[in-house]
Amino acid sequence: MGISQPTAERRLSILVASNIVYLLRPYSNNITKRAIKTPKLYFLDTGLAAYLTKWNSPDVLKSGAMAGTFFESFVISEIIKSYYNKGIIEPPVYFYRDKDMNEIDLIIEENGTLYPLEMKKHADPQKKDMYAFDLIDKIPGVKRGSGGIICMYDKLVTLKDNDKVIPVNYL
Repeated sequence: MGISQPTAERRLSILVASNIVYLLRPYSNNITKRAIKTPKLYFLDTGLAAYLTKWNSPDVLKSGAMAGTFFESFVISEIIKSYYNKGIIEPPVYFYRDKDMNEIDLIIEENGTLYPLEMKKHADPQKKDMYAFDLIDKIPGVKRGSGGIICMYDKLVTLKDNDKVIPVNYL
């Protein structure tokens, strides 16, 4: 980018402090030391992100190569903003990715229980979309709550055990 690392970090801190971007931290505890530790950056305003990337046509946002990324950003930003609206400025939200690149898009931690969520921009969710949820069950001392796939499906339904398909319009 042609700028120094300290300059980039200062500019990023301004974007974070202004609530323009959010740095989603990775979930880790003493047992998950081998998990990825770098945060993921999400724009809290997907309209601004679309403008900056010049992906500002509704058709491109709906069907383009980045449609899934924009969908994930939208869902995560809405969840984060719901915490902000309740006065919680440090939401208990994380993502999980291990050294084998297994990933869970979002984990909500509440009272020592982890609730995994996946974001899929399609309307035909399947059990394989939540395969990574089982990774939480393998972490000693951690309790997994029900999980969900937030997607374009139009009904709240159980897909597997206590894991649900959650329509995006429920946000």
